[in-house]
Amino acid sequence: MSEASAGLALGRIGLGGANLGNIFQAMSDETAWAILEAAWDSGIRYFDTAPHYGLGLAERRLGEFLRTKPRGEFVVSTKAGRLLRPSPETSDRFDDEGQFVVPADVKRVWDFSADGVRRSLEESLERLGLDSVDVLFLHDPDEVDAEQGPAQPIATGVPAVVGLREEGLVRAVGIGSKSTDVLLAGIRTGPLDLLMVAGRYTLLEQPAAEELIPECREQGVDIVVAGAFNSGLLSTSEPGAGARYEYGAAPDEVIARARRLAGICAEHGVELPVAALQFPLREQVVRAVVLGAVEPGHVIENVRRISQPVPDELWRDLEAEGLVPA
Repeated sequence: MSEASAGLALGRIGLGGANLGNIFQAMSDETAWAILEAAWDSGIRYFDTAPHYGLGLAERRLGEFLRTKPRGEFVVSTKAGRLLRPSPETSDRFDDEGQFVVPADVKRVWDFSADGVRRSLEESLERLGLDSVDVLFLHDPDEVDAEQGPAQPIATGVPAVVGLREEGLVRAVGIGSKSTDVLLAGIRTGPLDLLMVAGRYTLLEQPAAEELIPECREQGVDIVVAGAFNSGLLSTSEPGAGARYEYGAAPDEVIARARRLAGICAEHGVELPVAALQFPLREQVVRAVVLGAVEPGHVIENVRRISQPVPDELWRDLEAEGLVPA
């Protein structure tokens, strides 16, 4: 664990901001506030967001709420890599590119340069209405234009965020991605504190266990797990047709694996979502699980799930079946 991340009071569960940016469906300002209030009242003090989420909407909603709370009582992370720039020519349509139900009056411009990362942080602070954020992640360097690839964004972006930390502008820095290869390359490039591992260390699949987690242990890098429900597939004890996986329709073989997991959980009297939330936290380098919500009740339910008893026999059976690493 790095000195920077050790000082962050993340808690076991944090609130993710994609839903606050209207991903997949519109949400009223009142509902967004109620979700944030439910999180705060449930003891959650870690909030994650990004410019990407709703083209800045999630940051604005989160900032409005957090400005009513004492600054020393919460941890907030945002991301860099996509700058938001005016796009009047697309303002008459929704943000189909990002699947956010918001007017596309700005567009995302990839920029992992030192100047771009600095400007991204400054603009995020303006949208949030805060003087500082605690954590800055490079966001999805693996999704940059396929011809360019992630190598250059990592080569410029990692020193950029490390430099901001050394200036005292953020407390901790890292990378958020669905790609274990990119995350590995990132922590081998510079002294990072945290990784946000999205969907790659879950009850459903654990590619991060092969190389990434051992490397994190060796280097003292902590992990925040995002996508513990794999886009919703594990959020119910009866995964079925129509479930989402990787932000799209889940393939039949993935649904079959989720049902197999659900069946073993049921044999031990455990709901699949309970096991899905608690599984990543069994790994010592995982500091927190970050979850979104579309209504306040989801937050309250997930806080309950994170503390439900789970028998050791369940984990042993899942290991014996080869569904999770021993």
